[in-house]
Amino acid sequence: MSNLTEIRWHGRGGQGAKTASLLLADVAFNTGKFVQGFPEYGPERMGAPITAYNRISDTQIRVHSNIYNPDFVVVVDETLLESVDVTKGLKEDGAIVVNTAKSKEEIIPQLKGYKGKVYTIDARKVSIAALGKYFPNTPMLAAIVKVSNVMPIDTFLAEMKESFGHKFKSKPEVIEGNLKALEMALEEVK
Repeated sequence: MSNLTEIRWHGRGGQGAKTASLLLADVAFNTGKFVQGFPEYGPERMGAPITAYNRISDTQIRVHSNIYNPDFVVVVDETLLESVDVTKGLKEDGAIVVNTAKSKEEIIPQLKGYKGKVYTIDARKVSIAALGKYFPNTPMLAAIVKVSNVMPIDTFLAEMKESFGHKFKSKPEVIEGNLKALEMALEEVK
């Protein structure tokens, strides 16, 4: 498939990994891409490990399965590095993005020998500064768009502004905070 990008999300129930993967699918679809965005269903409950997926392509996607060899992995909760093999099947020419206050050098030993690119972002810091509360999914969404280059950043921001405008029409402060979180995350991802 031409320009197929596969992304696997690892988070905990309630952190918004599923929501972020669905938002990414919506935004990519609005730019004319073929998309899939779906969670892996299991015993989901608040705090339990969850997995979600995205496929984004310029051509029709005919595969309908979980993603076993992703180009990119997003880790919304760094404690999962201890209990989940987040790098399993991750292509070495891809990358992993981890939500952490630690440096990339501190995270690498926890990645089971993964040799590809590693990016970090402190989504807690970004979220609290922009939204006043801890919602890691918005900063992580911006981080993976920047790292994966699945769409131009200005297109992504414009589409997210429109999406937030529909979802939070009666709460302009939520729209403003989420847009600020996206912009800060784009600057913060290292």
